[in-house]
Amino acid sequence: MTDRAFVPNEEQAMLRESALGWVRENAPISDLRKLRTDNLETGFDPDLFAEMAEMGWTGILVPEDHGGFGFGHASMGLVAEQMGRNLVASPLIGSAVAATDALALFGTEEQKAEWLPRLLSGEIHAAIALEETIAHNPAGVALTACREGDGWILEGHKQPVFDFGKAGLVIVVARTSGAPGDAEGVTLFLCPGDAGGISARRLTQVDSRGAWALAFDGCALGAGSILGEVDKGLPALETVLDRARAVLAAEMIGSTTQAFETTIEYLKTRVQFDQPIGSFQALQHRAAELLSEIELARSAVWAALAAIDAGDDDVPQLTSLAKALAGKAFRRAAQEMVQLHGGIGMTDEHDSGLYLKRAHVTDMTFGSVAFHRDRYARLAGI
Repeated sequence: MTDRAFVPNEEQAMLRESALGWVRENAPISDLRKLRTDNLETGFDPDLFAEMAEMGWTGILVPEDHGGFGFGHASMGLVAEQMGRNLVASPLIGSAVAATDALALFGTEEQKAEWLPRLLSGEIHAAIALEETIAHNPAGVALTACREGDGWILEGHKQPVFDFGKAGLVIVVARTSGAPGDAEGVTLFLCPGDAGGISARRLTQVDSRGAWALAFDGCALGAGSILGEVDKGLPALETVLDRARAVLAAEMIGSTTQAFETTIEYLKTRVQFDQPIGSFQALQHRAAELLSEIELARSAVWAALAAIDAGDDDVPQLTSLAKALAGKAFRRAAQEMVQLHGGIGMTDEHDSGLYLKRAHVTDMTFGSVAFHRDRYARLAGI
């Protein structure tokens, strides 16, 4: 077990400051409102994502022998945290974390050579097709993959699939044997985004980002599309998900922190009864309680990211702790942001509603607070 304290080194500190400056200058939160009418085919700004690739963010987790930086998940978390402050929409976590880790950890040399350079350069982005119901359940896969000759035929549905629009690669979680809920029989497939037999319908998300419902009807994939082992993909999937969960939790901490800071600034300037409302003891108590909750979640998030980079055995437990605490803190901070801003907090023109909607979606993504509380308890033997 490694020391849980995380202190960014000089390179990481520079990366964090660079990300913070770029987000402030190039990705204001007002851009999120544009997604209601613009870039509907992707759910994010492709030009903005191209700039992220140029800055090397898509290569942070790509191994050095494949042209990347191998900079670690704590470094990616630092970038995600700054993006979270302004609710920047991008496929970075699904593509540069989940898909990249899946290939780097479980892909063959041929698969790595085919896909990693394209993900690194930003030529394409990847999406993860896992969920089939509202509740997150990695083992509850019903979409089937049946052998046909040397290849496979995929049949079934997936939703929501985030960032599928114009994705060059989709990692599809399929069932090759057994029944939904079985740990055995889950297999991961590498599926080109333009493969035949896939139809897509865009979903309306409360956070204005891109998500799709996919139908696989006779989608034919070759023998080389298997990622990892046939029927034994669930442990690999959980490994990849834990990395994506931890980085998403870092993004959530960034959003939570910005919601808190914006609210505190309002409490200092909003005057009632001839004094700032921040001078009222009841509101000070609420702010202090929330700050304590945020700092607790922050510690858990960085402990999880540090454990991933150190290769510790308790990564699943720490990741569930981080995701649960981050989800709880983000929801509370967003709710307090709306309530403490009063009437203006209920308007679409104010940013508080955007944080509240994003808090809901990020909580449900890769497992909610309830899911990770239960998982943590099981892993801890409670």
